Amino acid sequence: MSSERSAIILAAGLGTRMKSTKPKVLHEVLGRSLVGHVLRSVRAIRPERQIVVVGAAADQVRAHLAEVAPEAESVFQDQQLGTGHAVSIAMAAYPELKGTILVAFGDAPLLRSSSIAELVEVHEKKGNGVTVLTAVVDDPHGLGRIVRDNEGNVLRNVEHRDADPEELAIREINSGTFACDAEVLRTQLARLSTANDQGEYYLTDIIELAREAGHTVGAVVVDDPTETLGCNDRAQLADLRRILQGRINTELMKSGVTMDDPATTWIDATAKVAPDVTLRPGVQLKGATAVDSGAEIGPDTTLTDTIVGADAVVVRSHADQSHIGEGAHVGPFAHLRPASKLAEKAKIGAFVETKNAEIGAGAKANHLAYLGDATVGADANIGCGVITANYDGVKKYRTEIGEGAFIGCDSTLVAPVSIGDGAYVGAGSTIVKDVEPGDLGVARARQTALTDWVAKKRPGTVSDKAARRAKGEAGVSEA
Repeated sequence: MSSERSAIILAAGLGTRMKSTKPKVLHEVLGRSLVGHVLRSVRAIRPERQIVVVGAAADQVRAHLAEVAPEAESVFQDQQLGTGHAVSIAMAAYPELKGTILVAFGDAPLLRSSSIAELVEVHEKKGNGVTVLTAVVDDPHGLGRIVRDNEGNVLRNVEHRDADPEELAIREINSGTFACDAEVLRTQLARLSTANDQGEYYLTDIIELAREAGHTVGAVVVDDPTETLGCNDRAQLADLRRILQGRINTELMKSGVTMDDPATTWIDATAKVAPDVTLRPGVQLKGATAVDSGAEIGPDTTLTDTIVGADAVVVRSHADQSHIGEGAHVGPFAHLRPASKLAEKAKIGAFVETKNAEIGAGAKANHLAYLGDATVGADANIGCGVITANYDGVKKYRTEIGEGAFIGCDSTLVAPVSIGDGAYVGAGSTIVKDVEPGDLGVARARQTALTDWVAKKRPGTVSDKAARRAKGEAGVSEA
């Protein structure tokens, strides 16, 4: 038997019950598409070739494969004539395939790599012609049943709609995942017929055909039946998401991550969380987010493709494609937009927004500020209401704020502009010219007071009466 291994992934269906223009296999479950999860699990057997059978919306699927699995190849199934037909097209397109062929559905994201590896190892060790991955379930309704003889040998698969009452009582079901000897598969595919209720070429028929041809047929039963679940509609997609959520969260908690409320904690399969991280309720960690040890995230926080350093704290905030340094503090209600980078112990406080901004070590913007296209030096202080005016309607420009600088409240820095190290900007200023290191920049109108303006212009009003009382004028009542 050849030591070569290949994988064929069936992903040709549109999935009409999804009610979507997007092919079913491209719908996402915690950071990966359905087919993306399957392709990742299949890598456990290190296949020489990964062949994806595409059909409906083939261009979309191919474009996605180019992003997530550029090593994968595709073959087009023009007519959807059943799973056996799909595999036949792949085998015909690649006649050189030999050794072990793994066949799996592209909408089964819960398949574990370890289960696929075990399936192939058992198949090859026992020299089987065909080995099927199965599960024992409480409710097998609608699923293909595995029929065995009295000695436990696998005889055949029978689809639910073709089963008799005795077969319907069987609880061992076919997952749709097979390991096959390439020559056995090629020979038995040619013998498939459409003599069934759906009039399709069932891949599952190769079990009985291979056995009749004298080949050994085996099965590997998975411990966790949820691994075999596929997806046909949005409700099932949500079920898969919840199952994977529980699996990911349990693994992380066992590794040393604290979760106050796992039911409201959603972590993509692509995210990484170190031991001794604390996740409060309502946390979402998406994409390539990575959180280092000792950090505290949440409650009510969403981080996408964001790196969080050790011992940082992020409270009720959103961050996207950002870097939060060690010991930094973000939130509550902060928004870090792409290319925001906070150095160690920096602080971005309530209702502060950053974008393409570098915030130096120990620098702080505690509340109500916008720092876009800006560099803020270490230990600088950004007051309440400060804005870097970075966009003139055509181009964006950068603001440079030096180390130890102090920007007074309600100031606007009109880029391009530089505030030197240790410089001050007076509150309420609109700065359009550079402020040199150690200087004070003030740009605001001089305050003017018009004496007795209220008495002259607003006589008899509440304000007038209050002013007169404050001056101690007689005869002014409270009414």
